[in-house]
Amino acid sequence: MKVEIWSDVMCPFCYIGKRKFEQALTEFAHRDEVSITWKSFQLAPDMQTEPDKTIDQYLAEHKGIPLAQAREMNAHVTKLAKNVGLTYNFDKAVVANSFDAHRFSHLARQHGLQDIAEERLFAAYFTEGKNTADYDTLVQLGIDIGLDATEVRNMLNSNLFAEDVRADIREAQQIGVSGVPFFVFVHKYAISGAQDSNIFLQALNQVWQETGHDALPLAENDGASCTPDGCS
Repeated sequence: MKVEIWSDVMCPFCYIGKRKFEQALTEFAHRDEVSITWKSFQLAPDMQTEPDKTIDQYLAEHKGIPLAQAREMNAHVTKLAKNVGLTYNFDKAVVANSFDAHRFSHLARQHGLQDIAEERLFAAYFTEGKNTADYDTLVQLGIDIGLDATEVRNMLNSNLFAEDVRADIREAQQIGVSGVPFFVFVHKYAISGAQDSNIFLQALNQVWQETGHDALPLAENDGASCTPDGCS
């Protein structure tokens, strides 16, 4: 069963959604037959990498809200992350454009390491306060997951996978993805947002039962997600 997940490294609900989907997989009888592909989506494609600016400051400027309100919003998301066992340290998070991180994910996919690469990127961004747009950082993350350092650096210093990232983004536009995370099951069903694990489990079971039948209309189920205008 093929599951495609549109996501962005800087999306807090994408990491939360990953955990909830993983929980559903632990309860899914056919979990060993599920193939996951991570697809690129940029919430802020024009974002400039600014290591000296906090995420709270960026959010306040981006949404035109007081800094205190931005801090409250991130504190709320931090509590939601804690509920699924994740530690978010927004005070350490680095404002970073995610394009090269997406290219890194595509390289990892070629080596069968994409899921672990996404996990490593999320942890680096939300928990460890690493600059996920910095080449040295990405090389080290590659080493962490078993990629060759020279191959990662050569990729970053080229245009490799740039078109793959853009193709994912175009595909998202074509099928109507406006926010992430966005889960598509065998091109039949879509679930938008970080749904409860039971919703994911229901989808997995339903799609499994329908596999081999005529294609059904793409049905969307909305949950907590992030769009270019913000997270909700």
